[in-house]
Amino acid sequence: MAERSWSVQDAKNRFSEVVEAARRSPQTVTKHGKPTVVVVDVAEYERLQQLERATAPSFADVLLAMPQDDGDFSRDPVRMRDVEL
Repeated sequence: MAERSWSVQDAKNRFSEVVEAARRSPQTVTKHGKPTVVVVDVAEYERLQQLERATAPSFADVLLAMPQDDGDFSRDPVRMRDVEL
């Protein structure tokens, strides 16, 4: 079954059907004709959560990964830009 869009009223009245459909593919619920929420299978939700954690290091993690030995950083050989004064 493909993704389907449900109005809030339809989703309330047919919640069991929405849940069953969500086990196969995400189901969009609309309010006043605009997408409001998506109902997804728990396995898909957990996969997305794991993916988000795996690809988004925290700012603290980035800072802690910086070298702390006061050593020199290598610089790429680049031509300096011309500056007009």
